[in-house]
Order: sequence, then structure tokens, then C-alpha cells
Amino acid sequence: MNALALVARREISTRIRTKAFIVSLLVTILLVAAAAFAPKFLDRPDKYTVGTVNAQRLPLEAAAPDIEFAWKAFPDEGTARKALLDGDLDAVLVGDARVLTDGEIEQELGVLLQSTNREVKLGASGVRIEPLRMESVGADTRYQAARTGIAVVLVLVLFMLLIGQATMVAMGVVEEKGSRIVEILLTSIRPWQLLGGKIVGLGALGLVNLVAILAVGVVASVGSGLATDFPPGMPGIVAGVVVWFVLGYAFFATLAAALASLVSRQEEVGNVMSPLTMLIMITYFVAFYATAEPTGTLATVMSMIPPFSSMVMPVRMAAAQVPVWEVGLAFALMAAAVVAVLSLGAKVYERAVLRTGARVRLGDVLRAK
Repeated sequence: MNALALVARREISTRIRTKAFIVSLLVTILLVAAAAFAPKFLDRPDKYTVGTVNAQRLPLEAAAPDIEFAWKAFPDEGTARKALLDGDLDAVLVGDARVLTDGEIEQELGVLLQSTNREVKLGASGVRIEPLRMESVGADTRYQAARTGIAVVLVLVLFMLLIGQATMVAMGVVEEKGSRIVEILLTSIRPWQLLGGKIVGLGALGLVNLVAILAVGVVASVGSGLATDFPPGMPGIVAGVVVWFVLGYAFFATLAAALASLVSRQEEVGNVMSPLTMLIMITYFVAFYATAEPTGTLATVMSMIPPFSSMVMPVRMAAAQVPVWEVGLAFALMAAAVVAVLSLGAKVYERAVLRTGARVRLGDVLRAK
């Protein structure tokens, strides 16, 4: 175990000081921070359509002259509700006391309605004014926009980190094999210790990236005001992302190391890694689909099947409420898959890493004794 820790420490100390690691980390942090502030400046609607039922129009144009407002009068509340659910309206003002919405009202429109309503009634009576009551006539979609946004960001981050770290592991294995440094290292340590140390060391760097991204994202969201839209249970979502990243990384990185041990030249890494790259890409596409349909059949089933669960389950957990038993079962299955892959990967690595020259066939390695 000391040998494994030494290899891991060597990987960390070697990689963490490289310009590539530092630059990529800084660029990623800046992009995440920019994404947190982007909605504040870019996601502002330039037009709202507001319906009225037995209510007077409010002077919204005077309060926000740079926004266009369209008004539609309805004879009764039922007709207005149908138009709202059909997506023709952003809100309906009913009887100068209530506002109907389909889900959570857009923050800017809600503030404008409350403030102008108060000004109109104060000017007319000069007495204490009750705020408008907000009522959702559709499904309770509060926090849904924020959940979807978080899920989209998470799937992109997980995809980039998993494929990036797996590729880094593969390149490291081939570099050591091609230069024959591995032959020297294996005179003093066992193959599984060298493999494990490399996976742990580079995984720690990936974890540093992930934690930095999550921390900057949370801090930037608080600074931009975006955090006010975060759903309850954000600490659990963040912790889940870290756990699922570790499981996904262990699975894909082990396979990457095993496949890379079959070749001796950097030019051959792309070819030997193509099945794994395709698997990661498919996992990414399924996870991206899950951001829009987190409770759909495809997302639910694939979030239980390793290795897809490593990316799909944390996305589902961010985008919607997931039963605890589903999370527990998915975790157990993924953990079992990681153990199986570690056993297989270590065997392939041990039998192939010292075979230099031509590419070694995976079937020959598995049949060797």
C-alpha cells in the first residue's frame, strides 16, 4: 500500500505543476463563473404577455420602458387559465388581487407586478396595500428551471472530466510503456500498485478540478443572485455529484489503463481507446437527454445500469426528485461494476504492460496464464 501511495503522490506532484493543468483549471473556473452570471445579463425577456380578468392594466411600461408588454382581456377566469396553460400568456391578473401563473413566475415580471400594483393602490387610497397573491394553475414546477440548468451544467462538467481524466490515464500508461520506464518501476513494485497509484493520483487531480468547479459555481451563483432559485437539498446534490464522479472515474480510468497497456506508441492510443470513448459518448448523450426527461423511462432505466448510472443518476438527482431506493440500488450496482472492472483491468494491465512492440490483442491477453 505504501508503494501505491508513492505512485499516486508522484502522479499528483508531476501533473499539478504543469502549465496545462493550471491553465485548464483556470479556464474552467472562469467559464463556470461566467455561466453563473450569464442569466443575469442574457436571460432577460424583452416582452411579456399579461392577461386580465375583471382587472385594470397596471403601468408596467412606465416602470420598465425597455420591455414590451402586451395585454389581453378575458371574459372569465377559465378562459384565461386555458390560455395560460397553452403558453399564450406569462401571467394573468385577476380582480386586482391575484396573479395566475403556470409554475413559478419569472422573477422580473413578479417584481414589476407587485411594485406597480402597490403604487396604483397607494395613489388611490393611501392605505396599507396587500400584495398580489401568486397562484400556479399548472403543475408545481417551482425550481424546475433551476434544476434543469444545474443538470445541464453537471452533465457537461462530468463528461469533460471523465473523458479527460480517462484519456490522461491512458496516455500516462503508454508513455511509461513506450519509454520502458515501466520495466524499471516493476522491479520494485507490483503491477497492481503501479496501476492503482496512477488511477488514484490522476483521480485526485480530477477531484480537485471538480471541487474547484463546484465551489466557484456556488460562490458565483450567490454573488449573481442565481442561488436564490436553487432547489432545496443542494448540499446533497453536490455530494452526490462527487460520489458519482469517483465511481465513474474509477470505472472508465481502469478500462482506459487496461486498453492503453495493449499498445506501445502514443499514436495508437486513439484507436485502442475508441470503444471506451464511444461508451463515454453514449453515456453523455443519455445523460443529456435525462436533463429534459429526468422521470422518463429511458432516463430511469439507464440511471440504474452501470456505467451509464455514473453520469445519468447525478443528472436525474439534480433535475428531479429521485426515490432513495433507486439511488441506493444504482450505487450498489455501480460499485459492483467498479470492483469487477478493477479486477479485470488489473489482470489485463499486468499481462500486457511489459509486452512492447506490436499491439497486443485483448483476446490473447485474457487467454494467457
